Amino acid sequence: MAAADVYLSVVVPAYNEAERLPQTLRRLDEYLTRRAFGYEILVVLDGPTDRTRDVVKAMANEIPHLIVVNRSLNRGKGFTVKEGILGAAGRIRLFTDADNSTDIAHFEKMQPFFDAGYDLVIASRNSKDAPNAEEAIPQAWYKRWTGRIGNLIVQLLVVPGIWDTQCGFKAFRADVAERIFSNTKIEGWGFDIEVLALARTFNYKIGIIPAHWVNDPRSHVRWFDYLRVLQDTLRVRANLRGRKYNF
Repeated sequence: MAAADVYLSVVVPAYNEAERLPQTLRRLDEYLTRRAFGYEILVVLDGPTDRTRDVVKAMANEIPHLIVVNRSLNRGKGFTVKEGILGAAGRIRLFTDADNSTDIAHFEKMQPFFDAGYDLVIASRNSKDAPNAEEAIPQAWYKRWTGRIGNLIVQLLVVPGIWDTQCGFKAFRADVAERIFSNTKIEGWGFDIEVLALARTFNYKIGIIPAHWVNDPRSHVRWFDYLRVLQDTLRVRANLRGRKYNF
């Protein structure tokens, strides 16, 4: 498909996702093949050590418009999403998690925001951001409480007014995506915070849709990753104050 014909690019970062990725790709295929617009699916491999590479290769003939970005070195989710977003061709560029915790059908809620002139649209699991947002199958209690405390710190330091910065379902206009992600420096889990902080800094208009989010207990996020996200938040604050981005 010619780049000019691609309306939506869906970027799926993948580390060790041999078990979860096939179902997600089939769901993306099921949904997107029924849409009237052109699309592409980019799976960006973040140096997997399991069978993810073989699984995706085997599915290449099954899933139309599937592009695989094969990297042998593990760099982190932030680096991986950035690589996919900047390598995409779509006029709208969306990243979603390999576990399909936020189903691709949520994109239908995003389209009216883009039609109304919004620059980026994010999904939230918190009803303070959007009515009817919910964690249909929630995370473990300690993850929920750690996340809530962490969010209050994130709001205090860099992104006030957004109660769920970490939901892995965000979409951008192409020019907005390129400006934001060409500036990002966080390679790990805290990259979402940096993305939203840059969006605010560049005065982009942010839309929020409610997520019907289903937790997968096989998540790769560990308890100490929340500490790393807080470290990343401090880095973002320092970078903003030190004008380390291209304003």
